[in-house]
Amino acid sequence: MVAIERENTSLKGVLPKDYARPTLDKQRLGQLIDLVGTIGMGDKESRSKDILGRVYEYFLGRFAEAEGKRGGQFYTPRSVVELLVRMLEPYGGRIYDPCCGSGGMFVQSEKFVEAHGGGRFDLSIYGQESNPTTWRLCKMNLAIRGIEGDIGPHNGDSFLNDLHPDLRVDFILANPPFNMKAWGGEQLGDDVRWKYGQPPKKTMPTSPGCST
Repeated sequence: MVAIERENTSLKGVLPKDYARPTLDKQRLGQLIDLVGTIGMGDKESRSKDILGRVYEYFLGRFAEAEGKRGGQFYTPRSVVELLVRMLEPYGGRIYDPCCGSGGMFVQSEKFVEAHGGGRFDLSIYGQESNPTTWRLCKMNLAIRGIEGDIGPHNGDSFLNDLHPDLRVDFILANPPFNMKAWGGEQLGDDVRWKYGQPPKKTMPTSPGCST
């Protein structure tokens, strides 16, 4: 993990380094390493097909299924994300996700641009995420695919700690989880963002990582 971070500066301080902890099932970890080790992803053809990225997305999806409703905090099904991106048509410019989860919106936006003859540098990516673990998932997801973005530190609650207060963007793309409680509404009574009225303080129909 240290070596990977050294070769990928965007992952500095992101990767876990506690695989020796007693509570971790060593047999299961070995099986996972063996499984991933059989996946061909080093040749040019595999890289062009984004094999590693697809494997990562597969594991995210399975993990989200196991988590049930809580999985929606960090993963949106690929079909839903693709639909949102196609509706938005982000051919280029700045794109922002205020509750970016594991970064799926960014990945599909980049794929949309490339599918329409553009390059990955046609989009500038900005986002934040309030959950530290999910923030790491996002940073790894982007790094695997060679995507750079300003995701900020891992305390990015965009209601109470907006990391991009002066940011102006071309697109805002988000799919926040609904029915979040204790989102800090009592601290934001006079917030200028309530242009169309203040949401309920006890149950907010968006994620605490979202400032939409």
